[in-house]
Amino acid sequence: MSYQEQPAPISETEQIPRLTDTLRPVPITGAALLTKLAFRGEDLDSLLSAYQDRIDGPPDDAGVVLDMSTILQLAFNREPALEMQSNAIAQQQIFRVAGNKGIGPETTSPPRLRVLALVAPGDLMVNTPLEFILSASDIRLDLLYLIPGRPLPTEIPDHDVAFVAVSEPDLHAATLQRLRRLVAAWPRPIVNDPSRILLLSRESVYSLLNDLPGVTIPLTLRIRRTELEQLVRGEMPPLPEGDRFDYPILVRPVGSHAGNELRKLDDPEALSRYLATTPQSEFYLMPFIDYRGTAGMYRKLRVVFIQGAPYLCHMAVSENWMIHYLNAGMTESADKRAEEAAAMKDFDADFATRHSAALRAVSDRLGLDYFGIDCGETRDGRLLVFEADVAMVIHDMDPPDLFPYKGPQMRKVFRAFEGMLESIARAKGKGAER
Repeated sequence: MSYQEQPAPISETEQIPRLTDTLRPVPITGAALLTKLAFRGEDLDSLLSAYQDRIDGPPDDAGVVLDMSTILQLAFNREPALEMQSNAIAQQQIFRVAGNKGIGPETTSPPRLRVLALVAPGDLMVNTPLEFILSASDIRLDLLYLIPGRPLPTEIPDHDVAFVAVSEPDLHAATLQRLRRLVAAWPRPIVNDPSRILLLSRESVYSLLNDLPGVTIPLTLRIRRTELEQLVRGEMPPLPEGDRFDYPILVRPVGSHAGNELRKLDDPEALSRYLATTPQSEFYLMPFIDYRGTAGMYRKLRVVFIQGAPYLCHMAVSENWMIHYLNAGMTESADKRAEEAAAMKDFDADFATRHSAALRAVSDRLGLDYFGIDCGETRDGRLLVFEADVAMVIHDMDPPDLFPYKGPQMRKVFRAFEGMLESIARAKGKGAER
């Protein structure tokens, strides 16, 4: 089941829920701790069985079912995972992440800060990864699922700050439009304006950033299958004035992530073969930019912006143009890890300084409290932006024996993120101090 495919309108006068200190949301282990177990080699079938054993009779424990859906996603069983998730959130819309440091259901002392995340149904890449960012903190994290066609609960936990975690404007435009109406009347400070998140589709990010000095971003067109078929026949689809495409080109289905069905195509015959095996009806079309650097290697950085300040979360070094951290061979190569360690150590004085004007312009143009970009450098030294999003995964799960430099860097990022939450709560007068 996919809620995103069946949006239903909600009244423009939808009521804001009543805030209460007495509500106790259903506890969940949460994605961060479960993912860490998977990273450490935990047998997921055994873990799933252990959760199943906690359910007596029909699966009516919504928290257990939601955790089971996460385990299924980690085991790459996406469709049954989303079906199980839909069953869980049909029973409950509010969950409390119990995997955070000191924030279990037995905790009686007040948390340092109370965060309510406004989230959408979907896989682990749909929402800002707050569970990962806050997993070692003493900040309380509650999740409120916005389900298309269903009003919000009448009561929700009181909180110091609400975080709009929904991404995917291609899939969740209706939910983000709904959030625009809700946050205008929300009784607590809001992190991340949903109006700005709506601008993070690939073609919108291109339109927003392509004229910035020092920035290169590939021309990105959202294009129908029929227009790609035109290209196979040698007929150029409509393009902005002054632009054209030359092979090689990059094509990917709208809504795809992590390189799924993303292809570099060198000629019309390759495009024809791609269409023959890819049934989707809409695609993104981009020119390929060769961004190889020293030693013929490609380098892609994941940088997050926290109230405008850039932080490096990882740098992958690969022989392949389509870089993902997990397939870049970082674990196998001491040289690559040494290069990443140096990049993290020198980021503020090196990369962030060389591209300071470009990074500042990107942050100002996107206008979000928190977001991330995947980026690199062109051969002539410009900032090359591949993607911008609020839901890029960042974490501290890499083994410290191989990546001793990662822990300190990510703790720096997480401290800055927590500071942002506290400053927004204070600045807007809603009382982070309790």
